[in-house]
Amino acid sequence: MIKFAALSFALAFLLSPSGFAQKIEIESDSGVDFNRFHTFAIRDARLNSRNPSLNNDIIRHRLEADIRAGLEAKGLTYVESGKSDLNVTFTLGAVGKVETEAYPAGWRGWGTRVVRVPYTEGTLVIDLRDPSTRMLVWRGIAREEKSDASKVEAKLDDMARKTIDKYPKLPVRRGQ
Repeated sequence: MIKFAALSFALAFLLSPSGFAQKIEIESDSGVDFNRFHTFAIRDARLNSRNPSLNNDIIRHRLEADIRAGLEAKGLTYVESGKSDLNVTFTLGAVGKVETEAYPAGWRGWGTRVVRVPYTEGTLVIDLRDPSTRMLVWRGIAREEKSDASKVEAKLDDMARKTIDKYPKLPVRRGQ
C-alpha cells in the first residue's frame, strides 16, 4: 500500500502544472501568401504583469531581440522605422493560479488528500499584421507554467524562439 501511495503522489506531481512543457499554438490566415512579406518592424510591446521580474524594459528589449533574431533567421529583414511588409506586436502576461490536486492518502490509502499547488502562467502572444490591410495574418501563443514568475522569466527566450520557429520559412531569394 505504501508503494501505491508513493506512486499516486508521483503521478500527482507529474500531472501538476509545473510538470507540463511549454504549449505553443499557432493561428494563421490560410489565404495569405507569406512569400510576399520581406520586411518587418516591431511596432508595439505590452507587458501585462504585476510582477516586476516580468514587467520591465529589460524584458521588453530581450523579447524584441529574440523576436527580431527569429524572424531574420526566417529570411525577413528588420526595418527600424518607416514602411514594412509586416508589423509585429507582442504581449506578455502573467497571472498567478492555483490548482487543486487530490491523491489517495491515509490508512492503507483509504481517503483522499487535497493539496493546493500555486503556480504562475506566463503567456507570450506574438502578432504579425499586414499593414496594407491592417489584418492579422499570423499569431503565435506560447504558454509556460512554473512555480513562480522568476522561473517564467528564465524561459522567455525559449518561448519566443519556439514560437517564431513556427513561422513559415521564406524561400531564398536570388542574388543572396
